[in-house]
Amino acid sequence: MIAIGMRRSGSKLGVDRALVWLGGAIFVASLVYCTWWYLVPLAVDAPFAGWRAVAIDAGLFSIFALHHSLLARSGAKRALAGIVAETHLRSLYVWIASLLLGMVFWSWRRVGGELYHVAGVRAAAHAVLQLGGVTMIAWSVRGLDPLELAGIRPERQDGGLQITGPYRWVRHPLYLGWMMATFGAAHMTGDRFAFAAISAIYLVAAIPLEEASLGTTFGGAYRRYQRQVRWRVIPYVY
Repeated sequence: MIAIGMRRSGSKLGVDRALVWLGGAIFVASLVYCTWWYLVPLAVDAPFAGWRAVAIDAGLFSIFALHHSLLARSGAKRALAGIVAETHLRSLYVWIASLLLGMVFWSWRRVGGELYHVAGVRAAAHAVLQLGGVTMIAWSVRGLDPLELAGIRPERQDGGLQITGPYRWVRHPLYLGWMMATFGAAHMTGDRFAFAAISAIYLVAAIPLEEASLGTTFGGAYRRYQRQVRWRVIPYVY
């Protein structure tokens, strides 16, 4: 009986590990697909389809955004802890977020239209802006555990407050890098602009919730950091 119990326990552990690693693979695949989707399908020229397409795309992204913000809050985590093992909370979050992000890509309604398409020196300047954004993103997340980020390793409760590197300039450098990368295209189609604008609106709207959670977690240390670094995303602007 003990041997049977051990085999069952080992089998369950193997299934759990497989699901966690599969979730991590889906997370990485969604990021790779997002990059390709922005660079290739969203670059296709097409006639402007009207504002209805923009509204539908905004609604689709809002479904992803609501999950991404609400399930990251401590209250939602406590509620889910009674249903899902605490060690699997991060994996569940990653699974749902990755699948919802895929839904945005696959269900995106073509907006069409073109704002501008530049070449030469100006195109080079746009490339520098986008590369700067990608660098900012990489610099902002380098202190994070990639296995924890992908939901493979459980979320740590003792992570420190990040205030070094780009966090000395703005409190949310990851968001700044995202906006530089998505708004920096030398060929700005209506679809690229819609995606950049919708995602930027979500990020700006989510900042108060995120900062409230950080204030609860880190208390006076985060309030001192807010006083030291005045700007949230864009220096001297916001």
